[in-house]
Amino acid sequence: MTAPSSKGVAEDDLRLVALSLISEAPRHGYDVIQTVEKMTADWFLPSPNVVHPMLANLVEEHCLTASVDPPRLFTITDEGRAYLEQHRDRADAVLNRLKALGERVTRWRQALGFAERQKEADADATEGLLDVLARAAMPRK
Repeated sequence: MTAPSSKGVAEDDLRLVALSLISEAPRHGYDVIQTVEKMTADWFLPSPNVVHPMLANLVEEHCLTASVDPPRLFTITDEGRAYLEQHRDRADAVLNRLKALGERVTRWRQALGFAERQKEADADATEGLLDVLARAAMPRK
């Protein structure tokens, strides 16, 4: 079992999310980060210090290929597709959990009136409140 990378998302789960996103279309590491951030309504921003080495490891494991020149464009390989299919249930569960979290965060923002004031609000205070709300909503094991 892999330790959480941040905000309760395990690195193994993040690997599956990255493989799943790259299986849809080749992506840069930054695209993976932005897609997850958007999916979770800005609640979870995977660290580039986690994502980029993870993608490099997936290349070493022959699950992805990468362009030589930066920014590296990652493409899934047949081995990567096989690995993803082997873990499809878990990958789908993680993606669904992240999407559901993003929907909840969006509803909370709307309910609290953050939708229109968010750009003017103090980002740290908003993030702190959303972290508390998101932790309260996460299922306990």
